[in-house]
Amino acid sequence: MPLLALRAFAEAGRLGSFKAAAARMGVTPGAVSQQIRLLEDRVGVPLFVRERHGVHLTEAGAQAHPGLVQAFELIEKSLARLESSAARRTLTISTVPAFAANWLVPRLGRFSELHPGIEVRVEATSKLVDFQRDRIDVALRHGLGDYPGLAVMPLMAPVMLPVASPALLRNGPALRQPSDCLRYPLLQDSDRAEWTLWLQAHGVPPDDAARRGSSFDDDLLLLRAAAAGQGIALVPQDHARDDIASGRLQVVLNLPWPMRFAYYAVSLPDAARRPDVRRFIDWLAEEAQEPQEIQETPEI
Repeated sequence: MPLLALRAFAEAGRLGSFKAAAARMGVTPGAVSQQIRLLEDRVGVPLFVRERHGVHLTEAGAQAHPGLVQAFELIEKSLARLESSAARRTLTISTVPAFAANWLVPRLGRFSELHPGIEVRVEATSKLVDFQRDRIDVALRHGLGDYPGLAVMPLMAPVMLPVASPALLRNGPALRQPSDCLRYPLLQDSDRAEWTLWLQAHGVPPDDAARRGSSFDDDLLLLRAAAAGQGIALVPQDHARDDIASGRLQVVLNLPWPMRFAYYAVSLPDAARRPDVRRFIDWLAEEAQEPQEIQETPEI
């Protein structure tokens, strides 16, 4: 089908001018005139009466013109629907369950208000991400930021606080300084590293006792174990906020300490250059800069 010639015919017939049709199509008037001649040669009848101040349709042209105009309008509407569908893209975000539940998900409404054309799907999992196989756009993970071959954006270094069940603290020894935590069972992260670092940061010499106790792969499990009275957990402040507010947990000592691992937004380099991914990562960085308030608790 000679689509360019048919488009020139439809525009010239609607506007009554080859020059106006050329401006509409982004070509020269000579190009429009040539396409009309090619179309007239193909169908074997004249389509326009050329006059000094413009053109008007012949009888044959007038019979065919409305249907062609309608056809091009349908094409434009269909193309607009395709573009709209492409613009409303779904971003798949992978992050650990505790970060999803306590930090990301409560804030996602703000992102949707700013970018209504981008839908966000959250996969809460602690497993390693294979970007090619899993079709993940952005992974939010905490670590040292060493992710070879990937685009990495540092977001925040969470503040760590020791928390425990109020019932456990009522029935246990007094807690007045960091070393007193060693008189309780310590609930450990999977690396058994954070308690040692936290105690050292507050002047307590290294001790094997700081690495003992049940360990958990995810902060949600640490929080549940602490709420059940199994020991003291050292967790990011944001993750414990709801449990502290509800009274299920209590801050043992209000001595916050930024953990050695930071949270990072990680993606494939090509994905990081996409506008929708860039908007999401920039929004994450802005949210991460908001000041975090520490929940005050009575002394034990």
